[in-house]
Amino acid sequence: MQDILLTNEGFLNVISRSFEIFLEKGTSRSNDKLKPLHGAIARDLALRLGADYEIVSQGYGEDKEATIEGRYFSKMVDITIKHHGVSVAGIGVKFVMQNYFQNSNNYFENMLGETANIRSANHPYFQVFIILDKLPYYKKDKRISRWETFTDHNISKYIRLSDDNIDVYFHAPNKTLIYVVHIQDPEEEGRITTWAEYMDYYRNHKTKMTLSRHQYGNFGPAVILNDYETFIDKVYHAIKAL
Repeated sequence: MQDILLTNEGFLNVISRSFEIFLEKGTSRSNDKLKPLHGAIARDLALRLGADYEIVSQGYGEDKEATIEGRYFSKMVDITIKHHGVSVAGIGVKFVMQNYFQNSNNYFENMLGETANIRSANHPYFQVFIILDKLPYYKKDKRISRWETFTDHNISKYIRLSDDNIDVYFHAPNKTLIYVVHIQDPEEEGRITTWAEYMDYYRNHKTKMTLSRHQYGNFGPAVILNDYETFIDKVYHAIKAL
């Protein structure tokens, strides 16, 4: 186990590695791209929480997911925290790299639904939502029809969520981390017109991933923007308080 806690810089490096694996695998459907993210968070939590807790996740330990019993149905969770062998809390992780607008409401509704199911069974649940601030939108034939920008309008529902009282609204995660990241825009962007050209460009042009410079407004206490260290500290204290 690593003996150094994961920092904001380290978390950003892990996100970069996930993007590199996405390019290597050539498909957004592969779970391999998420293993570095899940594993890094799981390892960091294990270090913080100590030997009384077991963290179950792909990319860490036995490289598997575990189930949490919800109020209505059991759910396989990206990262499960166990105490003395019992699942007590979970973290869901999402990394969006393409075609955001057509799925944005689905992402949000699914997040609310799975959170309500788990939190209504008295298990703390946390969410990590990572997105590129500029994404390609592909047609069915894999041609890029436009470039999408993650804007103030897109994040407005998360700002509303951030003010929800988690003791009243069980659809609201105990804490949500939103990480909006930027990769260098392609040179001569207009010449990249297909999925294959996009993938080839970033395979051949290793670019440093940074936090988005866009200012997305003021968030209430339930949502944390671009600050992994604060988020994981809140997760730690919530679990220790059980």
